[in-house]
Amino acid sequence: MSNPLGASSSKSKVGASQPSETSFKRKRGMFQKDLHHMMYGFGDGPNPLPETVALVEDIVVEYVTDLTHKAQDIGSKRGKLSVEDFLYLIRKDTPKLNRCTELLSMQEELKQARKAFEVDEDKLEKMASTE
Repeated sequence: MSNPLGASSSKSKVGASQPSETSFKRKRGMFQKDLHHMMYGFGDGPNPLPETVALVEDIVVEYVTDLTHKAQDIGSKRGKLSVEDFLYLIRKDTPKLNRCTELLSMQEELKQARKAFEVDEDKLEKMASTE
């Protein structure tokens, strides 16, 4: 009998990720606390099952690893890995691309604000030392 929820297909995907996990050691459970909070924030119960959190972590780590390997393949043609390689890979996923662009622009604004703050702080120190 076939499973209408497609559980068998998700099991095969998880099983397919097993060989890649054996090729390198990663610290399991590294993101579980964060994922636990994120899952609650997105509508899961206050205490999701540990198995569910572990499965979501495996899926996220596999996605990020695959995306990084693809970006590395693209970047190796130029000799280095850059942010543009990742943006190129997610170019067809408009929500992700928009969010990444927004976060990158916020990062740049924060960098400029920190630089301006450091310059102002340096001026204050010089003024205080001359008095």
